[in-house]
Amino acid sequence: MSAEATNPEAHPEVRPELRRRGRTRLDLRRLGRAALLGPTSRDRLPDAIGHVAEAHRAHHPDADLSVLRRAYLLAETSHRGQMRKSGEPYITHPLAVTLILAELGAETTTLTASLLHDTVEDTDVTLDQVREEFGDEVCFIVDGVTKVEKIDYGAAAEPETFRKMLVATGNDVRVMSIKLADRLHNMRTLGVMRPEKQARIAKVTRDVLIPLAERLGVQALKTELEDLVFAILHPEEYEHTRALIAAHAGENDPLPAIADSVRTVLREAGIAAEVQVRPRHFVSVHRVALKRGELRGSDFGRVLVLVGENADCYAVLGELHTCFTPVVSEFKDFIAAPKFNLYQSLHTAVATPEGYVAEVIVRTRQMHRVAEAGVVALGNPYVTASADAAECDEERVDPTRPGWLSRLLDWQQSAPDPDTFWSVLRAELAQDREITVFRADGGTLGLPAGASCIDAAYAQHGEAAHGCIGARVNGRLTSLSSALSDGDTVQLLLAQDASSGPAAEWLDHAKTPAARIAISSWLEAHPDRALSTTSAARAPLSVVGARGGGANAVADLPDAPVRLAGCCTPVPPDAVAGFVVRGGAVTVHRIHCAAVAQMRAVGRTSVAVHWRATADCRVTLLAESFGRPHLLADLTEAIAREGVEVVSATVEPPVEQRVRHSYTLQLPDAAGLPALMRAMRDVPGVYDVSRV
Repeated sequence: MSAEATNPEAHPEVRPELRRRGRTRLDLRRLGRAALLGPTSRDRLPDAIGHVAEAHRAHHPDADLSVLRRAYLLAETSHRGQMRKSGEPYITHPLAVTLILAELGAETTTLTASLLHDTVEDTDVTLDQVREEFGDEVCFIVDGVTKVEKIDYGAAAEPETFRKMLVATGNDVRVMSIKLADRLHNMRTLGVMRPEKQARIAKVTRDVLIPLAERLGVQALKTELEDLVFAILHPEEYEHTRALIAAHAGENDPLPAIADSVRTVLREAGIAAEVQVRPRHFVSVHRVALKRGELRGSDFGRVLVLVGENADCYAVLGELHTCFTPVVSEFKDFIAAPKFNLYQSLHTAVATPEGYVAEVIVRTRQMHRVAEAGVVALGNPYVTASADAAECDEERVDPTRPGWLSRLLDWQQSAPDPDTFWSVLRAELAQDREITVFRADGGTLGLPAGASCIDAAYAQHGEAAHGCIGARVNGRLTSLSSALSDGDTVQLLLAQDASSGPAAEWLDHAKTPAARIAISSWLEAHPDRALSTTSAARAPLSVVGARGGGANAVADLPDAPVRLAGCCTPVPPDAVAGFVVRGGAVTVHRIHCAAVAQMRAVGRTSVAVHWRATADCRVTLLAESFGRPHLLADLTEAIAREGVEVVSATVEPPVEQRVRHSYTLQLPDAAGLPALMRAMRDVPGVYDVSRV
């Protein structure tokens, strides 16, 4: 928390009349951008709490400011005498954090907790005092922030700190909002620290906090954090990007003229819209430069169009694509398919007659607010929750909790050690897209893009997924390694045998931390089973009966031996055809067998064939199943219950836990074949039975 504060010191007096002076509202992005571009003259804020109140009223005109004044007075009194390393009063830090959140539109409870977020940790103020003065809600948030405040940047302490932060965030996303604003202010004032400590803090911010800000949709904080980290960790690239932006500032920028053209087009079309030019931040300019090489004037910013309703967004899009030349490859519809972090907008790019290509973002004003502030813009997420849920601080119902956060909360409990937690956390946060798949029972699962059926199994069934033997995706049987797409319907098939376990190969296809941790833990607990799953493929197992049966087909060729073709195993009353082969024998095929056409093509002699009156027959069936213990015994038992004799059986080695069984069977009556195939399909693990 200790860093050099660049915000001017606050005054303890609260002067509510300042909000009536009509001062220009602070622009968080512009202040951060100006700080990065170089030292500028900064006027001292005459009253920091006055700026907080003014910024808060801009978003919440009817807000009760008395609670903010009381929180400020308690914070200022309790922190009095405490100084930051720069020598400034410590109260400047909670004030700066609260001002950041106020600019984003945070509601009063969040701002109150933000002003008090260091009091319980660093002063004599207790949680009971906070609860008595400001209520349970503020106390809960302050407690959540306090639990994650004492950060030791050592290798072992950092993972445990962020584990606590995730748990606190899961109970109330406003905890993370305050933590992100806290980190932003500390990053702004990081210059007082040693370079090696600056780099260490910047790396943690890059690896964890920036992805969390992205996932919570707080783009205003995320972009400034990116720029600050960029300046510390990549100073040469940062200076080059800074020079590019500074050089562009002295040139004729084509974007204002393009924005004017867009305004004219929309005004003539009768669409009420606000059109702005949005400069790119440093990291965005750097990425565009890497992608496109030499930058043109229109690459330093984008055109933003704000409208009132969703339908207006598509009306604007139609006009843009009609009056300008659209770049089709740049079109993205995040309104119909929002990002996992609540983001909604239409993205497109248009080419002007002058040869410039301008990126255009179209969104409603509410979408813009959410795009900038994410979960902060949603206000109090618990006002619609049930009273019972609101009273339970241990397990709150948060309607804004994203699926990725729920997954983090689930798997972090199972992480065996801090190093595993830390590495898996960074891998999880590196995922930048999320998909939604539908369960067979009508529920949904949120998974990272690229997730497989294995991930879906563990997301739905937890440790019971150890016994998963297959899946149907959109009604079609597929392997567990199959990747899922957004909107797929997944039916997961579990083994009846409780001793079933995952194969080591599952780790190659599991993407989610929950699945990987669960599989690894099971394999470590069952080393013998883990070894057997990776052993070399065995030769097919063959079982041959002691009795061979004769064919019950008769050919119109006296004294010629008759045999049933193994490729199609005809049985009464199949329509059949016979052909004379070497040795004078007659081979009988089903009339639709592919071999019939081949026989005729090579000029084999055709012979009429009919079935004898006897009803017994021989047939070969193929059973496809998921591998499990005792499957062969269960299938053989099912066949025996139907009164059918096994002449021979072949079991192929499993491939991705899928096994193929071939049975040559002697049936006492061909009419019983459908019932036999149904009985075999009813064996657990068998998903298809067909004639060869």
